[in-house]
Amino acid sequence: MKKFLAFTLAETLIVMGVIGIVSALTLPNLNSSTGDKERVAKVKKIYQNLNDALGRAEAVYGPYDTWFINDADATAKNKRTGERLTEFMKVSKTCAQVANQGCFTSGNSKEFDGDNYSDFDSGTVFYRIITADGTSLAIIGTGNAIIVDIDGPNKGAYTNGKDLFYFNIDNDLGVVPAGYDSAFADLIADIMDKGTGATAWIIKYDNADYLKFKNNSGLCPNGTTVTEANPRCK
Repeated sequence: MKKFLAFTLAETLIVMGVIGIVSALTLPNLNSSTGDKERVAKVKKIYQNLNDALGRAEAVYGPYDTWFINDADATAKNKRTGERLTEFMKVSKTCAQVANQGCFTSGNSKEFDGDNYSDFDSGTVFYRIITADGTSLAIIGTGNAIIVDIDGPNKGAYTNGKDLFYFNIDNDLGVVPAGYDSAFADLIADIMDKGTGATAWIIKYDNADYLKFKNNSGLCPNGTTVTEANPRCK
C-alpha cells in the first residue's frame, strides 16, 4: 500500500499564521507604494495636459501675456484663462464661476500640516471644471494660477500635497509646478507647512516621498535625510 505525505492540521494552522503575519507587515507598505505611484502619475498627467492645452490656446489666441488687455480684475482674468484652456481639454462638467456647483469638495481645504487653507467650491471668482478623468480644476489668482484635486470632488483628503496640487502659468515657461524655482531646503519647508510645493517635488524628483518625512529637514523613517542628489526615502 502506498503512503501519502500530508500536513497535519497543526502544521497547516502554523503556516497560515505565518502567512498572515507576513501579509500584515508587507501589505500596508505595498498599498502606500502603489498609492504614491498613482499620485505621481496623476500629477504628471494633468501637468502634461495643461501644458498641451496652453500651447494649443496660444496657437489660436496668441501669447498668454496678451490675453488680458481688456480684463480689469481677477474675475475676468480667471474666466478668460479658464475658457481658453478648457476649450482644449476633455471636460465632463463646467461649473465656471457659479458657486457651489460641486466641481470641488465643499468647505475649506487643508494645508499639509492640517490647518485650514481655502474654499474652492464657493465664490464667483474662481473658474472651475471637472475633467473627463474626474480631476477637479480651478483657475485662481489673476488668471495665472491653477489648482487641481486629482481625486475629484468629495473624495480623498482634500489636502495640499496629498490630493491638491498647484501650478502657475509663466509667460516664458508655460505651465510650471508651484515651487519650481525654490531652493531644495525651502521646498521641503514649504511642503511640510502649506504643502503647495509638493507639486514641484513630484515633477522634479518623480516621487512623493515627502509624505514620509518626519520633519522640515527631510528626515526619512529609516533615519536618513534626503538631499537634492538623492531625493528619496529608501
